[in-house]
Amino acid sequence: MTKPEHIALLDSASPADSKTYYLKTFGCQMNVYDSERMMEALARDGYSATDAPDNADLIILNTCHIREKAAEKVYSDLGRLRDIKNLRAAQGKNTVITVAGCVAQAEGREITRRQPAVDLVVGPQSYHRLDQLIGRVAKTGDRIVETEFEGENKFAEMTAPRRVSSPSAFLTIQEGCDKFCTFCVVPYTRGVEFSRPVADLEQEARALVEAGAVELTLLGQNVNAYHGEGASGRSVSLAELIRRLADIDGIQRIRYTTSHPHDMSDDLIVAHRDIAQLMPSLHLPVQSGSDRLLAAMNRKHTAADYLSIIDKVKSACPGIALSSDFIVGFPGETDTDAEATLALVREVGFAQSFSFKYSPRPGTPASGFGEQVPEALKTERLLALQALLEEQQLTFNRASIGQVATVLFERLGREGGQLVGRTSHLQLIHATGPASMIGQIARVDITQARQMSLTGVIQAA
Repeated sequence: MTKPEHIALLDSASPADSKTYYLKTFGCQMNVYDSERMMEALARDGYSATDAPDNADLIILNTCHIREKAAEKVYSDLGRLRDIKNLRAAQGKNTVITVAGCVAQAEGREITRRQPAVDLVVGPQSYHRLDQLIGRVAKTGDRIVETEFEGENKFAEMTAPRRVSSPSAFLTIQEGCDKFCTFCVVPYTRGVEFSRPVADLEQEARALVEAGAVELTLLGQNVNAYHGEGASGRSVSLAELIRRLADIDGIQRIRYTTSHPHDMSDDLIVAHRDIAQLMPSLHLPVQSGSDRLLAAMNRKHTAADYLSIIDKVKSACPGIALSSDFIVGFPGETDTDAEATLALVREVGFAQSFSFKYSPRPGTPASGFGEQVPEALKTERLLALQALLEEQQLTFNRASIGQVATVLFERLGREGGQLVGRTSHLQLIHATGPASMIGQIARVDITQARQMSLTGVIQAA
């Protein structure tokens, strides 16, 4: 599941005599988590954040490579940052430009070739060494490309205290993927599946609670393939990990993303029934409703397999909010294939979903497939799918009117006295209340529903 790019700040701008950094995050929640860990390390090293790149001694773009436009947006930003670097140099100020994340991993030295203003390229498996790499750039003046898959556990190397800027925090439990879907770059940019030990995750979860988090979202490229080491060296499933985390005082809500249907085990489905802290929402990407395309994508499931899983999930957790990912215009997609996807959507009924036009990623098998779908036809099919998904989302939200939702309030809204939070179904909701309610869970009467959000009235305590 992806999010729009954003500027991630934990600190406000600092005094002029301290080192400052500007960090822009693209893409998924995994990148947001990575950015948070980089910010914690930078704070330990005496840096403070700024929201203006022309005030920054260090500029970091933490990038996403899932779609072509995301990568090209990075190069567009780098052109503007080059101008800022040159202007600061004329003022006698040094600026280090860093490209991190999946574009860095995938393109490596191509980045410094296309944009010589870049000083450092660092892949997602090496960002725990960011301070050392920045030091090398400052000392030698060399441009450094660090995209090797390190042998050490990078999470064990990150010793900066955990901090949170919201009562809802991310916790990466798994990285990489062994599925090798033919359209996906993740196995090449994040590597094979790696699951963090249970004890490490419990320790980090407690640190997040101490820092103010009450909700944890467990992250992984293939999160339900989690098989971390538990006591006595035995392997622990995601369902068992959730049970362990639910026993930690202060953790009131747990979510996880992103899942693969192939790893949607029965014990995880049952966990949605039995564990109160596990929220009734599930993001389970299907990508297509066509078995022919699912095979070409190497998805390892059929449409019937997916529907069977959904039936089990709905039986275990009635009313669960379901979301998914869809690729439109995969090579060779026909009108019949596109209709099969629409039929699957009609049968499931999603609370929300993400849908995108296929874009070939260099190095993936699908990039060499023939029968590329014309762009105009991709657009036509995408609009039809999105119209159906948006209708389902609005229907799901409207069904909430007159209901009582439990809401975790996360931040202030744009209007005076407005709070913004999330329901247990992950719906965005606005209500009027005091700022002291941020970080609190309250019962809210739902009064209005729109496409992307709800409005409600907080019940009296």
